[in-house]
Amino acid sequence: MAVALSDKLEPIYQEVLQRNSGETEFHQAVHEVLESLGPVIVKYPEVADRKIIQLLCEPERQIVFRVPWQDDQGRTQINRAFRVEFNSALGPYKGGMRFHPSVYLGIIKFLGFEQILKNALTGMPIGGGKGGSDFDPKGRSDAEMMRFCQSLMTELYRYLGEHTDVPAGDIGVGQREIGYLFGQYKRITNRYESGVLTGKGLDWGGSRARTEATGFGTVFFTEEMLKVRGDSLEGKTCVVSGSGNVAIYAMQKATSLGAKVVACSDSNGIIHDKQGIDVDLVKRIKEIDRARISVYADEKPSASYQANGNIWEIPCHVALPCATQNELNGRDAKALVGNGCIAVAEGANMPSTPEAVRLFLEAGVAFGPGKAANAGGVATSALEMQQNASRDSWSFEHTEQRLHQIMVGIHQTCHDTAEEFGCPGNYVTGANIAGFLKVSRAMLAMGVV
Repeated sequence: MAVALSDKLEPIYQEVLQRNSGETEFHQAVHEVLESLGPVIVKYPEVADRKIIQLLCEPERQIVFRVPWQDDQGRTQINRAFRVEFNSALGPYKGGMRFHPSVYLGIIKFLGFEQILKNALTGMPIGGGKGGSDFDPKGRSDAEMMRFCQSLMTELYRYLGEHTDVPAGDIGVGQREIGYLFGQYKRITNRYESGVLTGKGLDWGGSRARTEATGFGTVFFTEEMLKVRGDSLEGKTCVVSGSGNVAIYAMQKATSLGAKVVACSDSNGIIHDKQGIDVDLVKRIKEIDRARISVYADEKPSASYQANGNIWEIPCHVALPCATQNELNGRDAKALVGNGCIAVAEGANMPSTPEAVRLFLEAGVAFGPGKAANAGGVATSALEMQQNASRDSWSFEHTEQRLHQIMVGIHQTCHDTAEEFGCPGNYVTGANIAGFLKVSRAMLAMGVV
């Protein structure tokens, strides 16, 4: 059950519900932020007087368009695509593009809204935005992917620019898709603006460590949460949902810091390897063979596979949900707490339901919300923009060091803000307030209200 809002914030939420009917994920994201802002409007009444919160909940621009394309049989297919340019108070809109059948305007708005505060927490000069399409990339050939991406960019290009809006990848959009999108942008504009998209290949402006950044950053944040409790990842048992980029590199970094990752998953089921997940094998299965995670159990006698299993029922000290939104519910949270889990960090965007978050906080579990814990990906995208602007290229080690510094800084900001507003150890409150205050100060300074 959601926490009741204050008398000043409840009308704002009701207005969001009325203006954005049926967009449940967006409603959830807004409510979670509003739950934290009660002390802010008491300390800073100008925020309420000048309707900063209402402005933050309303995108600056919403773009919805069709994407017609031809499949390999010559048949015309039509998808719908979105780009929500939410807030540019801190810099150009920045956020990924998601290709998945579940995509609709409400999911893009939820992701874009979260992106505003997430990007603010990085300390980088980037605003918040998000985009995507209900196109399903599964089973599509390279030629079909190229035709779809080219058609999408033929409409989207007019809204982009390295000083305006800079998309990146997300679910269903990797380096291949970014290449097709960038190629079409360059073809139409006759400009090599390498800073207009991030997540590019290393040969043409990409950043070393970008692929690893979100997963690495999530683990760096987890380590910082444990450190302030006098603990570390050394010797801890971890479970990681998902088996995409975020999950793979979260497993890799956690293992390098002394943890044992014993389970991961995909949309079909979970693998459990008590001896510790072989990350290199998972990489091969998912990145090279593009196979289902069940293949892991065929090659590793120590592992078991469970179709449609629940990864959160496996005992662990640290849980890293790295798959998709609302994948971890209240029942899962009870199982994790009951099995001795001490830390949860969100590698995905809003993977824990409100009930799960409440249960973690009540149980004293160190809980890192996605807008803080998974901000390493967009932070490294901003580093890629820096390199593109200066026509420079950094080493993997230098980029990872910058990423680590940024994640330590995000943790410190969230930790200190939570204490300042009377909620020590509550990283949800700390992240929401710190991100909100930074954006609202910029909006007030620029006279946008």
